[in-house]
Amino acid sequence: METQALWVLDGGMGRELARRGAPFRQPEWSALALMEAPQTVREVHQAYVASGARVITTNSYALVPFHIGAERFAAEGEALAALAGQLAREVANEQGGVVQVAGSLPPLFGSYRADLFEVDRVSELATPLIRALSPHVNIWLAETMSLIAEPLALKALLPADGKPFWVSFTLEDEAPGSEPTLRSGERVADAVTALAAVGVDAILFNCCQPEVIEAALTVAGVSLQALGRGDIRLGAYANAFPPQPKEATANDGLDEIRADLGPLDYLGWAERWRGVGASLIGGCCGIGPEHIQALASRLR
Repeated sequence: METQALWVLDGGMGRELARRGAPFRQPEWSALALMEAPQTVREVHQAYVASGARVITTNSYALVPFHIGAERFAAEGEALAALAGQLAREVANEQGGVVQVAGSLPPLFGSYRADLFEVDRVSELATPLIRALSPHVNIWLAETMSLIAEPLALKALLPADGKPFWVSFTLEDEAPGSEPTLRSGERVADAVTALAAVGVDAILFNCCQPEVIEAALTVAGVSLQALGRGDIRLGAYANAFPPQPKEATANDGLDEIRADLGPLDYLGWAERWRGVGASLIGGCCGIGPEHIQALASRLR
């Protein structure tokens, strides 16, 4: 596959907010700072830009009933998403067009929980987020997707605005088999085929251990080559958690951070991803500005 220019993405939002003293607890996760200390959200975006990120992601991941509750989502979800978009846009604008904003469209029914997906409710939950983020973003990013059906449903709701649509899947990492799979058990190859058919612009893998990503990128690259779709970019942004079990829920508590994923350790994994075709590389939970600085200084 032809090597494409590398874009460095940002890292995780929630842990960085907590590290900077923002209000932070479960189940609200990163949404709490948006509600009570939005200046800290801005500061985290600025820190990633200063570290070399050229794509920053809106802090809209936790703006779903799963995290903030159904009542608060109905009353404030759209306004909070608009604020998340505005904060990222303002930081990007400070860079004179060098930095792009990705609008985070999260798993609507809980991270890692393909079993909780309700296709009939996707429009109800996603439409306010899309409407609020639309004026502020350059890219649509459906991230931490556990099954194929969810990004397909999100794609159908997006405006015909010509903005790229990126999809990032989270992979099974508790007991990975010989073939990489999504947390739903669906094959990566099948996910790539389904997304290529609906016009996705990039396929990434995130919020799983770095150890399982290289194989998924390899499968994705082979699949895209077979489809004649070398125009679809590949990417990755791993987390720093131990393997997450199937019954995990993202608002049970704070997960431990691995001690063996410092900036240079993470860079080593990123170099391997780059070697198998990834051109969009950043970090997820527990990967901070110092990691992104290592990526930007060495990979780009």
